Amino acid sequence: MKRRFLLPALLLLLPAMAPAPGRSAFHPGPVFTDFAPIATVKSDVAIPAGTEFKVAFDVSEGATPGELSRGIETAARFINQHVDAGVPLSAIRVAIVVHGAASDDLLQPAAYAARHGGKANGNATAIAQMIEKGVAFHLCGQSAASRGIANAELLPGVKMAVSAMSSHALLQQAGYTLNPF
Repeated sequence: MKRRFLLPALLLLLPAMAPAPGRSAFHPGPVFTDFAPIATVKSDVAIPAGTEFKVAFDVSEGATPGELSRGIETAARFINQHVDAGVPLSAIRVAIVVHGAASDDLLQPAAYAARHGGKANGNATAIAQMIEKGVAFHLCGQSAASRGIANAELLPGVKMAVSAMSSHALLQQAGYTLNPF
């Protein structure tokens, strides 16, 4: 009787074992080629000429030690996909507000390794490239204080803020929208 159920059960599992459809559609983006792959899309929602994006991303989930933060990569993907769609990089302003467990992702190599069993910060290279392209990184000072993080331990270009809440309020007043992803 068990054999009668084995074949149907295996047939149900086959789709889950197949490669994800569409993965081949993703390619390196035009700005960040080493991370944040994108798919070029024929969109039915036009981005009007002259559009300027000012977008804030909120990142609180820390990356697995040695890996790139999903939240940081999402912000880079936003830039890649819009430049790929024809928006000039000069018309895209991105700020990443980091707090909570993600705070460690903004640490220099030695400080990161000391907190994560000698592991490398998988975000350092991406953050440097993003800062070079104008992305602002704000660390919540309240999270930093609770985690014992000093300004001197931050990666070059990362700014310490009073709090994530104050950064978001200031960015909103400067015309930034909060990305919900």
